[in-house]
Amino acid sequence: MTTATSADGPATNWGGNVAFQAKRFLRPASLAELQDAVAGSDRLRALGTGHSFNRIADTTGDLVLLTGIPPSVVVDAARSAVTVGPAVRYGELTQRLHEQGRALPNLGSLPHISVAGACATGTHGSGDSNGILGSSVSALEMVTATGQVVSLSRLADPDEFCGAVTGLGSLGIVTSLTLDTVPAFDVAQLVYEDMPWAQFMADPLGVLSAAYSVSVFTDWGTSSVKQVWLKRRTDVDASWTPEPRWLGATLAAGPRHPVPGMSPVHCTQQLGVPGPWHERLPHFRLAFTPSSGEELQSEYSVAREVATDAIEALLSLGERIAPVVQCSEIRTVASDDFWMSPSYQRDSVAFHFTWVKDEQAVIPVVEAVEERLQPFSARPHWGKIFRLDPELLGARYQRWSDFRELLGRYDPDGKFRNDFIDTYFPADG
Repeated sequence: MTTATSADGPATNWGGNVAFQAKRFLRPASLAELQDAVAGSDRLRALGTGHSFNRIADTTGDLVLLTGIPPSVVVDAARSAVTVGPAVRYGELTQRLHEQGRALPNLGSLPHISVAGACATGTHGSGDSNGILGSSVSALEMVTATGQVVSLSRLADPDEFCGAVTGLGSLGIVTSLTLDTVPAFDVAQLVYEDMPWAQFMADPLGVLSAAYSVSVFTDWGTSSVKQVWLKRRTDVDASWTPEPRWLGATLAAGPRHPVPGMSPVHCTQQLGVPGPWHERLPHFRLAFTPSSGEELQSEYSVAREVATDAIEALLSLGERIAPVVQCSEIRTVASDDFWMSPSYQRDSVAFHFTWVKDEQAVIPVVEAVEERLQPFSARPHWGKIFRLDPELLGARYQRWSDFRELLGRYDPDGKFRNDFIDTYFPADG
């Protein structure tokens, strides 16, 4: 038997709002050590890059750090696929893919997050036709509660696979993911400023579909949308020329940061300069290494057909949101079939909130946001702050009971459970 090394681990998550309760940290150096660690532990969870803002990754048992397992990125050009190891971040994956002339269809705002963690929590980027990041996954392997390695794929196990991709870290510890790739492409990114709310609300879905990837930034408390980021694929629309004015907004004269007053030096290239997909689709550069984030985050997704009404509901809370939000981002996400995905079987619009780091001030506003979005069956991001009643949230997912049953089959003794999972997916009996 091999033994995972006890290790020093982070005291808190990236945001600093969650102090981990683990009794010890383990850093296995191989798959065999990970299997033994899982088999020999009563309670454990895997910790990725720590970018969750709630206790979904926490445990009172062992927290497993997968950075001791050598990062692996294997590009299979013949199958147009790539297989990554458990600790690989998007920044490392995308560089390797681009060198091979391949790409992923979409990326999140930060390239610093782990592939496995992002897929497990339903993390996404933006674009009418772009699903959550897990939509690229075609197969996965994980170490389950007995220490055995289980493989699932889109073709061989379609239903169970759809339950496992957005598995919330609760079916096992993912050791590899295989993702579909597409030919590499270039993107040009532009920013427009100060679009009047009246112009945006005349056709919000039109604005959100104006490019391959669109992000609308606001604080909900002024007379205009602060910024609209347009990311256009140059291979699709090479002849496009930006207008100095668009829907009442002005083309930015220089690079911008989505948070007012922050330097854009860490943001990806703007001003319409074409560049590789992995250097434009994220909002931030890989070379920028985030330290502890002076922020909290929440996010909610609603069906695209009710987006206009949902935006109006949030605007009615503008006086409460604006004082405690650094910026808020509106994006579209395509539907998928992953049971616990916030975009499960509905094309969605997502409302992201980057709050000030003051839980006492923020939580009442979070609760008010949830109350206003109640008529629209909003689904929260699994890795961010929310306060929805478990029964209410469960009613918003058609496969909720199936996922609970899947948890019971894969982890009958609750090895991967924690307070978060027990709250939202209580064990039968």
